[in-house]
Amino acid sequence: MVDTQKFAGGDPKRPQGADGTLQVNSVLQNRYKITGVLGVGGMGSVYQARDMHFPTVQRYVAVKEMLNLAQDPNLREMTLKNFEREANILAELSHPSIPKIYDYFSNKDRAYLVMEYITGKDLEAIINSMPDFLPMDMVIKWAIELCDVLGYLHTHQPEPIIFRDIKPSNIMIDQQGKLRLIDFGIAKTFQLNQKGTMIGTEGYSPPEQYRGEASPAGDIYAFGATFHHILTRRDPRLEPPFSFMERPISQFNPKCPPEFEAIVNRALAYEPADRFPSATAMKDAIENMGRAANAALRLTAAGGAVADDSFDQYGDAGKIAPLWKFKCEDEIRSTPVVYKGLVYVGAYDNNLYAVSVTDGAFKWKFATEGGIVGTPGVAADENLIVFGSEDNTLYAVDLRTGKIQWTFQTAGPIRSSVNVQHGHAFFGSDDGRLYAVRLTTGRLIWKLEAGAPIRSKPAVTTERIIVGTESGDVIGLDLAGAVKWRFKAKRAVTSSPFVQDEIAYVGSQDWHVYALDCASGWAAWRYRTSKPIISSPLVVGKTLYIGSADGHLYALDVTASGKEIWKFETKGQVVSSPCFANNALYFGGVDGNVYSIEVKKGKLRWSFETGGPIASSATVVDGVLYIGSTDHYLYALNP
Repeated sequence: MVDTQKFAGGDPKRPQGADGTLQVNSVLQNRYKITGVLGVGGMGSVYQARDMHFPTVQRYVAVKEMLNLAQDPNLREMTLKNFEREANILAELSHPSIPKIYDYFSNKDRAYLVMEYITGKDLEAIINSMPDFLPMDMVIKWAIELCDVLGYLHTHQPEPIIFRDIKPSNIMIDQQGKLRLIDFGIAKTFQLNQKGTMIGTEGYSPPEQYRGEASPAGDIYAFGATFHHILTRRDPRLEPPFSFMERPISQFNPKCPPEFEAIVNRALAYEPADRFPSATAMKDAIENMGRAANAALRLTAAGGAVADDSFDQYGDAGKIAPLWKFKCEDEIRSTPVVYKGLVYVGAYDNNLYAVSVTDGAFKWKFATEGGIVGTPGVAADENLIVFGSEDNTLYAVDLRTGKIQWTFQTAGPIRSSVNVQHGHAFFGSDDGRLYAVRLTTGRLIWKLEAGAPIRSKPAVTTERIIVGTESGDVIGLDLAGAVKWRFKAKRAVTSSPFVQDEIAYVGSQDWHVYALDCASGWAAWRYRTSKPIISSPLVVGKTLYIGSADGHLYALDVTASGKEIWKFETKGQVVSSPCFANNALYFGGVDGNVYSIEVKKGKLRWSFETGGPIASSATVVDGVLYIGSTDHYLYALNP
């Protein structure tokens, strides 16, 4: 913990506005330059700040401030410990719906938590800004995402974590439409039968929480209260306590499916034992409720007739039928990207296509002078989709119209996928260089002479860029492009690194999977398959999944030096990278099949046969799987 606090100009006094907030351009820790106030509360404020440790990158963070004005020394110490607890809780969590924590420090009567800055709106603001009820497909999607993050918290080890204040204002929806759970100030580790102070928000908190009891069942109740509010537009803080059943959802919102209303009502049961046994069980109920209905909606939107048996997509031998397919003029090796109702995919016919997620209807295409192999990157703030072509050019086109915004020229084909982070596009070229290009202008910020073609997608963290080369080097750089370390594999590294908990996992054509320390490049462990690896790894929890040219998808325990857990055999090489959703893995095979396998034991759930080998990787968004094939088709499947 850092105990000093400095501001711009070295002034030891804190520059404050009339409301007690820090003034714009104040600098904390000689690092975080305040650029605005995001919110003000009785216990402190939340600021937007720019991290000045990255002078060439406009990296913004959220700085949460807590006032510690208690006169009693014991109370001041307890308050600071509570703030430290929030920092420690967030620091050990790793979930896409939970903001990352970057830093923590304190000074006298204030403490600060530096966190990931999320662009978006909280659910309360969204409800209040809408003249009518929110679309049901959107509400159900958010419900599943909230169940997923609560399931993660409630099964956290060594002790489950209870959020204790689920409500619309503590749920952000980011610019990609993803749910993010914010404000862990009152979350605590759960100890059975432990009682404590009643904390929460009246109207959303369960009956037992008013008695100082906190358990996972309490978060499930608050989930129900939150979605009752969303579906009825009736704020429970303005109603008598525990009176939800007196305001049936169907009375206010006829568009809510009865099955979903029943799920919300069960979550709101007065007795904890009458609620769902877990957030995971509640998520399963929502997904099972929606699967058949969603399939029918998609078929109707596509103009297809819905027969009585249209929900049964699974035939003999675990086969599955496509919801729709879109034909390009040549092979698809690029991985599809989904954003705001459109699927974007590149093809060897030199075009980037945008088609509707609903029915695969063509929206626009952008033509280059070469094949498009890599996966595009979405720059939502600039409304850009950025991708490379074998014509040596990086393109940025408008997401909505497909109109060109800028181009950047390299000296070789661009087969690397683009990683859009920190206001920049990071990508490699066959000219042997790694590039960082500013998204707003397409101007070069820096380039690295790697000495060999780069076809690996660079992994970008808050401190490191990690990328593989065709000469077998894995290179670790800082965000300014300075090389910090090199690791030498025996053959090319086309696989794209996956970073989790400061370890970079990557495959090589020398047949090995490597686990490399992000700070030093030291190999923590390696695992040998039977043939080269081109597939990129995916880590979910404590398990790494990766394909090999030996025809298998492997599951390895990252906590046990890569010990094999299971492997799944296909009829050909696996160069496609695995995708995780709905407790299953999805990937393509050179044998032409799309596979869905059970995540724990690697058992086949279903397969779908295309007309050609599959190098594309799957993308699963809003309950639909998208993948391309060398048979020229982009497929949409119900996973």
